[in-house]
Amino acid sequence: MLRPWKITLSERISTARDMPLYLQIVHALIHEIQRGRLTPGTFLPSSRELARTLEVNRKTIVLAYEDLVAQGWLEARGTRGTMVAASLPEQPQAAPGHVAPADIPNFRFRSAGEPPFVLSGSSWLTIDEGTPDCRLFPVDTLARAYRDAIIRARRWNRLRYGDPRGSVLLRQCLVDMLAAERGLVATADHICITRGSQMAISIAARVLVSPGDTVLMEELSYAPAAHAFVAAGAKVVSVPVDGGGVNVEAVERACRKHRVCAIFLTPHHHFPTTVALRPDRRLRLLDLSRQFGFAIIEDDYDHEYHFESQPLLPIASYAPGNVIYVGSLSKLTLPALRIGYIVAPSQVIEAIAGQVMDTDRQGNILTEEAVAELIDAGELRRHARKTNLIYARRRDMFADLLREKLGDCCDFDTPDGGLAFWLRFRDDAALDRIDRDAAGRLLRLAPSTSYAIGGTGARGLRLGFASLDEREASDAIGRLAGAIGGASGSA
Repeated sequence: MLRPWKITLSERISTARDMPLYLQIVHALIHEIQRGRLTPGTFLPSSRELARTLEVNRKTIVLAYEDLVAQGWLEARGTRGTMVAASLPEQPQAAPGHVAPADIPNFRFRSAGEPPFVLSGSSWLTIDEGTPDCRLFPVDTLARAYRDAIIRARRWNRLRYGDPRGSVLLRQCLVDMLAAERGLVATADHICITRGSQMAISIAARVLVSPGDTVLMEELSYAPAAHAFVAAGAKVVSVPVDGGGVNVEAVERACRKHRVCAIFLTPHHHFPTTVALRPDRRLRLLDLSRQFGFAIIEDDYDHEYHFESQPLLPIASYAPGNVIYVGSLSKLTLPALRIGYIVAPSQVIEAIAGQVMDTDRQGNILTEEAVAELIDAGELRRHARKTNLIYARRRDMFADLLREKLGDCCDFDTPDGGLAFWLRFRDDAALDRIDRDAAGRLLRLAPSTSYAIGGTGARGLRLGFASLDEREASDAIGRLAGAIGGASGSA
């Protein structure tokens, strides 16, 4: 049963007032219910306990409770106690000064608008933008890793405040992993652990941007990154992207026109289109970085999964002094663990650590060291091998479903790696119908307009396949086809 910790009424109860005590308590409790502090179904303290809190006679509380039950504000549940009624009396218009639940603030603030991300819901079927299937992760192994991390941290007195850069054990594990799998040469001093890649991007923005600076982004990109740069005081300018990645000639033109401090890229699998940045463009981009003195923020958000060939090494692997490399373990472990990281020159990491101190002081040492245990024991490597095979099968199955149910209205390339498809529609009217009608079919997915930076760039849908099994994928694409209406294979 729901019981408040302790009721402290916002209205003063006093024998000095002309109103009887029990009526003062009645009005005070009604006020707490009206303003949402005491919600329907909440059990009130016993009459004895509330009398002791308010320093009044218990009979006064009993009388107040009986009056509120008679009015319909409370319900008596016998030996279980007294609770706020599930169906409250009709409430009159709030008087001036009435305190209501804080749905509408009485101060100015900047709204973020519609959430630029896909939220899951229990009664909805969600097509995300490329997340792993968390049901596949070995939670028993994770539980053992947590237990071991707690024991070690207590033994070595690491449960107190520590390094804002994060667990040195995890940073050293990342050094070894990044060197072996991504060609990055670094030490633990070049790494800072963050709570996911979005925090890493936001902190990098605060370190790099001065008011009036320009940050370049591909015309289709990750909208929360753009929000982070704008919040840091930057002007975001979009540059075209095609089948070979970002247009480097457009980058050069932008650098000659604006004071560019950074460019944000997802070169491994461009978000959202999944194309890879060609090697020659990578080299040209580095030349421009040296020439114009801007940083490259490389978001390598899903390097772990590739199905056809070996992936290209990150830009940071051959020019670490020009790149702030952002990574995440969310695809390899669980998004709920919130493990991201930044790799950068040590002086930049010192500045980033200062931002961490100002934001949340440090991360969760137990989670970080549990993940370090999983890496060190080879558990993440085994999990990656297992899921890579599963996701490859799901990718092929998803492609077959798309061809069967949406082949008459859209085009796509089966991705070599990553966890999502990019659908290009021949008629924007189909996208309009999806954006408008998907919710009516209890289907949740990112709107087709959510990737355009600065209002430019072609519309499309980014559909994640890894988190859906065969039945869920078939259902989801059927609902999508049904939302289009009249398309081939509509449900």
